[in-house]
Amino acid sequence: MNEFMAGVARAAAETFEFPEPILEVGSFQVPGQEVIANLRGLFPNRRYAGIDMRPGPGVDAVENVECLPRGDGSVGSVLALNLFEHVARFWRGFDEVQRVLRPDGLLLVSCPFHLHIHSYPNDYWRFTPEAFRLLLDRLPTKIIGYHGPAKRPLDVWALAAGPDYPPISDEQHDKFRRLIGLYARQPQQWKNKIRYQLGRLLCGRGPFAPFLDAERFDTQLIRAA
Repeated sequence: MNEFMAGVARAAAETFEFPEPILEVGSFQVPGQEVIANLRGLFPNRRYAGIDMRPGPGVDAVENVECLPRGDGSVGSVLALNLFEHVARFWRGFDEVQRVLRPDGLLLVSCPFHLHIHSYPNDYWRFTPEAFRLLLDRLPTKIIGYHGPAKRPLDVWALAAGPDYPPISDEQHDKFRRLIGLYARQPQQWKNKIRYQLGRLLCGRGPFAPFLDAERFDTQLIRAA
């Protein structure tokens, strides 16, 4: 989790109605990220459970997303932020979260793309926007977004709605984008800012674009034909 994706989650929570119960998959709060990783604070007074493969801060139950001990259509909303890069058989995890999601449910998922290997406990995969579109093809309406350069985004995310969820309107999409612009930030240390600008002068913009353009983002609203 990073500051930008925390802002995207806040924008989503303030734009869309997340049906209960809300299930956060990969809820372990890594030391040093307790504030930005506390997603349940975005949904006060809502039925909310956090699961992870290991016990710890933010975890209500130890469960494996590849085989969730939950019934079909038993969950109102699923949050899975910066999780699936750590899931060995990610395709099973995507199948499982869509299996337990109600037809009127909402799924918010994100993964890093341009990021160093980070072992919590292992780091296996990276996903493009088109990968999310393919993996979530059972959910007919979705918003897929990224931040950073289009060819080398820092993070990729998707907000996908079940077939019985109220259709996502253009007005909601516009509000979501406006709030992302308001809340999502990617702060950099002043030393890094100087390093990237010097690198840009010496080597051109290309190698440093993910950092120079970290707060630029784009989204696409996709509706079933």
